Amino acid sequence: MKKFNIRKVLDGLKEVSSSAPSVQVGPQENHLIQETLQSEHFQLCKTVRHGFPYQPSSMAFDPVQKILAIGTQSGALRLFGRPGVECYCQHESGAAVIQLQFLINEGALVSALADDSVHLWNLRQKRPAILHSLKFSRERITFCHLPFQSKWLYIGTERGNIHIVNVESFTLSGYVIMWNKAIELSSKAHPGPVVHISDNPMDEGKLIIGFESGIVVLWDLKSKKADYRYTYDEAIHSVAWHHEGKQFICSHSDGTLTIWNVKGQGKPIQTITPHGKQPKDGKKPEPCKPILKVEYKTTRAGEPFIILSGGLSYDTVGRRPCLTVMHGKSTAVLEMDYPIVDFLTLCETPYPNDFQEPYAVVVLLEKDLVVIDLAQNGYPIFENPYPLTIHESPVTCCEYFADCSVDLIPALYSVGSRQKRQGYSKKEWPISGGNWGQGTQSYPEIIITGHADGTVKFWDASAIMLQVLYKLKTAKVFERGRPKEEKGSTEVSDEDPFAIQIMAWCPESRMLCVAGVSANVIIYRFSKLEVTTEVVQLLEVRMQYELNDTESPEGGGGDQTPALPTPGASPQTSGPPSHPSTSSNNSDGGSMACLKVRSTPLKQSPGYQVDLVVQLVWVNGEPPQPITSLALNSSYGLVVFGNSSGLAVVDYIQKTVLLNLGTVELYGSNDPYQRQPRSPRKTRQPSGGLCDINEGSATSEDRCKSPTSVLCGCFTSLCLLLTVLLSVCPPRGANPLDHRDNSFSRSRSSSVTSIDKEAREAITSFHFCETFARKGDNSLTPCLYVGTSLGTVLAVALTLPPAGEQRQLQPVIVSPTGMLVRLKGSILRMAFLDSTGSLLPPAYEPWYEPNISANGEERDKVRKRRPVSVSPSSSQDLNECQYAVVCSEKQAKVISLPSQTGIYKHSITETSFILRADVVHMSAGVCVACFCANGHIMTLSLPGLRPLLDVNYLPLTDMRIARTFCFTNLGQAMYLTSPTEIQRITYSQDTCENLQEMLGELFTPVETPEAPNRGFFKGLFGGGAQSLDREELFGELAAGKASRSLAQHIPGPGGIEGMKGAASGVVGDLARARIALDERGQKLGELEERTAAMMASADSFSKHAHEVKGNFKEFKNLETPRGLKIWTSVANFDVCDCRAEPDHCCHLVVRVMGLKI
Repeated sequence: MKKFNIRKVLDGLKEVSSSAPSVQVGPQENHLIQETLQSEHFQLCKTVRHGFPYQPSSMAFDPVQKILAIGTQSGALRLFGRPGVECYCQHESGAAVIQLQFLINEGALVSALADDSVHLWNLRQKRPAILHSLKFSRERITFCHLPFQSKWLYIGTERGNIHIVNVESFTLSGYVIMWNKAIELSSKAHPGPVVHISDNPMDEGKLIIGFESGIVVLWDLKSKKADYRYTYDEAIHSVAWHHEGKQFICSHSDGTLTIWNVKGQGKPIQTITPHGKQPKDGKKPEPCKPILKVEYKTTRAGEPFIILSGGLSYDTVGRRPCLTVMHGKSTAVLEMDYPIVDFLTLCETPYPNDFQEPYAVVVLLEKDLVVIDLAQNGYPIFENPYPLTIHESPVTCCEYFADCSVDLIPALYSVGSRQKRQGYSKKEWPISGGNWGQGTQSYPEIIITGHADGTVKFWDASAIMLQVLYKLKTAKVFERGRPKEEKGSTEVSDEDPFAIQIMAWCPESRMLCVAGVSANVIIYRFSKLEVTTEVVQLLEVRMQYELNDTESPEGGGGDQTPALPTPGASPQTSGPPSHPSTSSNNSDGGSMACLKVRSTPLKQSPGYQVDLVVQLVWVNGEPPQPITSLALNSSYGLVVFGNSSGLAVVDYIQKTVLLNLGTVELYGSNDPYQRQPRSPRKTRQPSGGLCDINEGSATSEDRCKSPTSVLCGCFTSLCLLLTVLLSVCPPRGANPLDHRDNSFSRSRSSSVTSIDKEAREAITSFHFCETFARKGDNSLTPCLYVGTSLGTVLAVALTLPPAGEQRQLQPVIVSPTGMLVRLKGSILRMAFLDSTGSLLPPAYEPWYEPNISANGEERDKVRKRRPVSVSPSSSQDLNECQYAVVCSEKQAKVISLPSQTGIYKHSITETSFILRADVVHMSAGVCVACFCANGHIMTLSLPGLRPLLDVNYLPLTDMRIARTFCFTNLGQAMYLTSPTEIQRITYSQDTCENLQEMLGELFTPVETPEAPNRGFFKGLFGGGAQSLDREELFGELAAGKASRSLAQHIPGPGGIEGMKGAASGVVGDLARARIALDERGQKLGELEERTAAMMASADSFSKHAHEVKGNFKEFKNLETPRGLKIWTSVANFDVCDCRAEPDHCCHLVVRVMGLKI
């Protein structure tokens, strides 16, 4: 029976009844700190989405605006212009986008969805919006076609009918092409869904309709009947016209292409099987896979291009998907890395009745976008400038840094530019539409992503753009293949053994530390020089802790033999001795590492170069626990990492382990928990669950776990989960590296008392700082603060030798000093404030070139620490000059130092738990930013912990979000919204206000190219393109009204009035001014034409007047009905009062002595 906890109930009531934090004021004047941040400084909104569109389904291109649109299976729209101009939109229904059609050069896009709805998007604003929607209720949409410079959209359905929509008003026309009228009257079978619609390039009144069954119909729109019908035995997938309108080509399900004459009946004039084997006896080729799409593009100077996807023979098992380019007698087969979703041929002209002159092919793959240059031999691809390679290997972790040093991005770019591949097309990227934003945000931003294959990527994220700077491959440090005898005994993360788990980066010193899933830690230095490392420095650490009531650790078995020290490793001077080793395997495999460090020389290019590798080794055939926390400090020269067994502090300058303790040992004799030994248990979970790119949503069981338990749960899929007994602290003489393994997995609970008896306590966070190590201290000391999964914060004092040569030789003293504070839930974040409430950054060492010779001046430079700004006023007690900020899954606390008095406390959540918490700089102060599992994003003031922002933004739907969500300075945040896309958000009011200016513009006023010249003879004999008055044919007067039950019109939120109000900024005003100027020019042109017509009409009247005047050579007396005689003469003619146009007026108006007759 569950114990009733009255304290929990009271805490919940306090949280509900008041939004103010529960405050405890210490004996000092803590309230004197003036907090500058207020709630009006915060506002939450999405900024931009980067990466490849997840699960793409359709594509379209505007050849005049040069904009590419991609639709996805989740109803998302991604629009791409020139590099740096991107836009993300989302259909509310979330249905898959089956087709996209641009209104070419009009700033609009039509999208057709799988839920049988059609939408019109306005692209003339920075954030596109839906103008109109049409929801079909009785028929399923299968294909759409919008002719160039037409406002009538053809919609084919699953029933085989074609409906016509006016895209201006988004209303249905009464003109319908019924399937039973299109096919032969004698045919009894249904032709199937409509798979293609297009009008004849030379005659807009002729429409070709392709049905799935293999029937193609040429429909005469004026006579409303079929002119010709073409029948083939195989199903049709696509149809394409020759630009002269006399031939068309079809692709079929048996891998064949058929070419037909428009006026030809019966059989096609040519049948081609591009990938079929041609039998010698003249029989029909063997069937191949379906050709899903074909395009037929002509050139003036040579043979036409026939481009197709699919059609491979069935015997090519395992062959990658291909795009085939047939040009004259040559056939090029271009292999792709992923299945082809769609492709488009980019041509010089938007007019379908002119020579197409294709110059590139855009190929949309399931996980990539490829653009092929058709103008160069060998068809090279263009170098893709978009950040579409985020998912090149699945992302496992992320870090975000805003307001970095200005020299970081140039330094990373200079070494990353040498990594670029060769062999790309020399031409410029063809998708070049839109304009960049005019925002003023200029501080540098860097995003770091860790991946499943061991790569680490650095991205320039400044000014809401994203560009890859540098890629580091950590797997180069290890041997690729494993010995056969090891493979049978260890199944540690076989799928992704090099996956990055945690990253720690010091931007000032450019030191990088990464922890992998195979229980390894790699420390990197940044260098601009190439170097060859003969032997990779390695430390092997045996981190396992066992607590047993009946057996002491020294009697524990065969793993007591100390490993041989690594050559050059310094002896231990404080705390337990370490055992660095290069190879130390006992007969039972007790010291085996999960990965083997390479023994051959390693050539390291400029960039990040490995300085030290630390590996946790197996003990007694049991694998080490995954690393759950990591931190480095460049000023101290230390790296610390922890897991569910304990923690280890490594001095990477002297290449030695300073401390290797179980979590219980950090408490000493003051352990507040009653720990119980556990019975042995072995479990094995399937591997590969960490970061599959096709992962779905997490189960409800995953959603209710804390991030710490989920983190450990994720990585047990990569190492065997073992159970270990905990016992008392070993004596100082015993081998401390011989601790038994201690796996960590705790249940979700909001009460600390329910986990007090939990035997396993994992290390969840670290923080280096210069502060008061013990209660009552009056001097600052370098310290390491340790947070655990049971909500405890422990302090470790560090005694460092002086900088310079003494730091290389003298030992670092590490001394645990006890517990600072306890909170509910796992400790997520720690930070320190000075007496004014400003954030105290950790000490750091400025970057220097590590590969300069030993006698160089730079090499002998004294390593300086950054001074910590602690300057208490004379009226304030020296003992109260710092504040420790601690945030757990449930609470936040502020503790005054060195008195260690809690002065502020806030219960953030009772019913959920915090996934990510960061202490961040804002333009007006410092705050705590939290992301909760129930979807809330919250900020709290410091040091008062007042709630400033609480927005229900995004409930946790899968572990990808929990693994990658991170806050950074100046109100920026990001997370991986899909396996291939990064979503950036802001919680800063300033950024939200400036976002409109920062966003790029998709639509820019561009003049439509001139129509092709018909030529003298074509104009004389009528051989040119035939136009069609669609308004007269499809309008309500001629076609009547459509059935109201067929489709429902839904006005969109992005109407013209809303668009004009939303579009703002100098660029938008200029664009609108240019558009208005163009429209005014068009109206002036029309007025000039009408004036000319009126002048011609006036000349005609003048001629008639002269004729009349010649007939009346003599004057006459005209007698009026009243008998009044008026002496008149025909002087001139006047304007008629009727409202007819001048060209249509038939009245002759004569002005006689000032009177009109």
